Amino acid sequence: MKFYTGKGDDGTTMLFGGANRVRKDDARFEALGVLDELNAYLGVCRALCHDDDMEREVFTVQEKIFILQAEVGSANESQVPVIGEEKLKALEASIEKFSVEVGEIRNFIISGSETLSAHFDYARTLARRTERALVAANVGNSASRAYLNRLSSFLFVLARAASKRVGVDESKPSYI
Repeated sequence: MKFYTGKGDDGTTMLFGGANRVRKDDARFEALGVLDELNAYLGVCRALCHDDDMEREVFTVQEKIFILQAEVGSANESQVPVIGEEKLKALEASIEKFSVEVGEIRNFIISGSETLSAHFDYARTLARRTERALVAANVGNSASRAYLNRLSSFLFVLARAASKRVGVDESKPSYI
């Protein structure tokens, strides 16, 4: 079995269901690339989870990122599933679930107090970059863009919960 076609060697590729080749530096492909990077990094986070609840939640988000990739990478959005309000509401419910555990936070946090927490913090920055890429490419429906915006909040709260679950106090910047 071949794992390459060679058709993209000229710097072009196709959107799913598209008839024309598109340059790989098109903003849609940047968005697809950062979605892929985010999803792969969430795999690192999930592999480091030793908590079934967090692992399930991250896996669910990874599944939704595949929906986002299908939406962004399709020449015809009506041919693929899209993120809708129900998936956005489910992510918001997950944020609330972990927020109860973490409690109110009124400060910035210096990343790195705990390994898994630091990985979730890095994934949060990738989610923010992904959101910017979708906006720049002008792709994704309003629920998709909102989902990515909430995803960074979700990863922030997971990072705090990861530290809390292992009893690690996180540092706040002193601004000195």
